Amino acid sequence: MSDNASANIGVIGLAVMGSNLARNLASREGNTVAVYNRSHEKTQALVDAHPEAGFIPAASYEEFAASLQKPRTAIIMVKAGWATDAVIDELVKVFEPGDIIVDGGNAYFPDTIRREKAVRETGINFVGAGISGGEEGALLGPSIMPGGSDESWVTLGPILKSIAAVAEGEPCVTHVGHDGAGHFVKMVHNGIEYADMQLIAEAYDLIRRGTGKSPAEIAEIFAEWNKGELESYLIEITAEVLRQFDADTGKPLVDVILDQAGAKGTGAWTVQTALSLGVPVSGIAEATFARSLSSRPDQRAVAANLPGPDEEFTVADEAAFIEDVRLALYASKIVAYSQGFDEIRDGAAEYDWKIDLGAIAKIWRGGCIIRAQFLNRIADAYAENAQLPLLMAAPYFAEALTRGQAAWRRVVIAAAQSGIPAPAFSSSLAYYDGIRADRLPAALVQGQRDFFGAHTYKRVDKEGTFHTLWSGDRTEVEAEDTH
Repeated sequence: MSDNASANIGVIGLAVMGSNLARNLASREGNTVAVYNRSHEKTQALVDAHPEAGFIPAASYEEFAASLQKPRTAIIMVKAGWATDAVIDELVKVFEPGDIIVDGGNAYFPDTIRREKAVRETGINFVGAGISGGEEGALLGPSIMPGGSDESWVTLGPILKSIAAVAEGEPCVTHVGHDGAGHFVKMVHNGIEYADMQLIAEAYDLIRRGTGKSPAEIAEIFAEWNKGELESYLIEITAEVLRQFDADTGKPLVDVILDQAGAKGTGAWTVQTALSLGVPVSGIAEATFARSLSSRPDQRAVAANLPGPDEEFTVADEAAFIEDVRLALYASKIVAYSQGFDEIRDGAAEYDWKIDLGAIAKIWRGGCIIRAQFLNRIADAYAENAQLPLLMAAPYFAEALTRGQAAWRRVVIAAAQSGIPAPAFSSSLAYYDGIRADRLPAALVQGQRDFFGAHTYKRVDKEGTFHTLWSGDRTEVEAEDTH
């Protein structure tokens, strides 16, 4: 080992997230941090700006590796995709068996599975770690979702626990599972985040159109909601956004911001993966599509001429309507999280990951964007029944849905009658009614499939798989068991 090998952890990629994570690591007792960036000027700028951190700068991968204690541990914080692969290729050249490479970016989990398999063949450990909380979380304490081998967790676990957010005395990090499990869970986290944000936006829109209240007035409603069962980071910041005025125009800032929402891809990945797994995540899907729809200005301009309801949307009892929206928001939020945890459970079964759903709920209580008091209830539900087949059927959530469903229906009806788009509210209610139905029209779909494609069907009254010899002038069923 080199005489310079005094760092127990290194960070590669020193843009805002990487530099903030490096500063967080350096601020914790017991950590000495090596830093490297492709542009050495950025490395030196970080070192010069934060002499108190005691960073060990490196000008090359060789120098970076030499500065790390064994087993060498490096966290990559570069753009997902080819840049990540390029850094991994360089680290494999200078690392040795037993060392640990951590990808802390927003990687697509199949890429992480591929990378882990390739790196494992060299004897080096590869960890895909989802890191949530944005720039502030990286600096002050994020929620961290690492995958990877059990061996890597022995070294990495204490380091990540030292920098993670803390909720109710517990660090917001757990060993999620092997290879791509960490990035899979982070992907679903982001999908739930899409749904949560869209639901809040729909609640705001309904209140504003229905009551005529200003954004600042609605901010106070959200601030009040944040004192109850909806308490969360997203509700908190929504109030702050709605309070903000634009310095140039004096208008509410929300009225100056272009109404076209961007997306980084994790929402789409969540939906695409759910489709491949056969998991209905309709709330998350509609939230993702809502962003896509918002970003089609040319089509929206043409569609503005299409007819809508003749009557203006008016609310007779403002207080009652606002309470209905609150209850509808909470009910729809329950659906979004229930769908997200379904995807994690089914993904774990598909990829042979042993994921503790209660532990995931706990590490999301602090540091991450969807942190909320509500997550304690999810952790409690899985603590009571780790094999819970449907989260929203747990007693606490079933009671909340029972309490809120009448209001939920009134809100969806009001939105439809008034021509106000509420896709996340509406699809969440449709899912709720679909999952609880004793019989669905899928029987007709199966009949149609058998008619045009001989896809066969099963019956309610006998075992086996059947096919009907369909004919326009024959009504009798000639079924055959195809087993």
